[in-house]
Amino acid sequence: GLGIAVFTGSTGRVFPVGMKASPLLRAWLARLDARGVRLRTRWRWTGLENGFLFETPEGPRQVSADVAVLALGGASWPRLGADAAWVPLLRDAGVRIAPFRPANMGFRVDWSPAMNRHLGAAVKGVALRAGEMVSRGEWVIGRQGIEGGGIYEIAAVIRDGAGVRLDLAPDLGPDALVRRFARPRAKLSLGNWLRRILGDPIKVALMLEWGRPFPGDARGWAMLAKSVPMPLGGPMPIEGAISSAGGVTEAAITPDLELRALPNVFVAGEMLDWEAPTGGYLLSGCLLTGRMAGMAASTRLIEAGAPLRKRQP
Repeated sequence: GLGIAVFTGSTGRVFPVGMKASPLLRAWLARLDARGVRLRTRWRWTGLENGFLFETPEGPRQVSADVAVLALGGASWPRLGADAAWVPLLRDAGVRIAPFRPANMGFRVDWSPAMNRHLGAAVKGVALRAGEMVSRGEWVIGRQGIEGGGIYEIAAVIRDGAGVRLDLAPDLGPDALVRRFARPRAKLSLGNWLRRILGDPIKVALMLEWGRPFPGDARGWAMLAKSVPMPLGGPMPIEGAISSAGGVTEAAITPDLELRALPNVFVAGEMLDWEAPTGGYLLSGCLLTGRMAGMAASTRLIEAGAPLRKRQP
């Protein structure tokens, strides 16, 4: 409807052909402008007093509204304005808010010097197991730890206390691995022997990094390769996370996303206490709650018989 050509990928997700958001955003803004939407930039909400108080480039402003929809973001992008500065304003108004925590984030690892040559390498063809969840996605070895899509998929359960294990051969059963590890090592170094069995120097590096003390027989090596312990040092800070958990709690809103403590004020997006993995799910959730809040606000205006406001000069 915005004139942007799209295609469906192998995962069923939909992408713009140009793989850029800017043309879509410009088309969206043009449609909003044509429908009478007015954008106020560099306004910062500062309080609730007979309406909404703002600091603006022209000085303080007070705005009253029949209904309002708040879509103020979470706490994971402070450089771009999503700094959760709205939390005290709503909390003082009686809105229950769960503390913000990082989501879709990496985890710290205290690497040994031997891993320096692998920094920046992608880890492929492995499985991560945390609690009841399994991730087969790729992830990256970074200077501070590990991150990437394969990590984000299970980041929430790891953050909340689940231990995580690394399966270096997810497509092979234990017996097949035992047969591989039963091959004579002869005069090969441990690293070269493991490389012949696992086939990937990155997998070998992770085995050597996290697998000590090493087992003494083929079955022990096979069991280790299927379940390497990952000693993680905790999640990376929320400022570097893709998204955040926490926000306005479910108990604080009606099914229409109206704040119980502030009638006629609706909320949407990441300021709500929910989280999802990356891959379009975050954006879909924000679009969904935005539509829900907008429709509910429109319905409230119609029910109240509120006159449409004329456009301000």
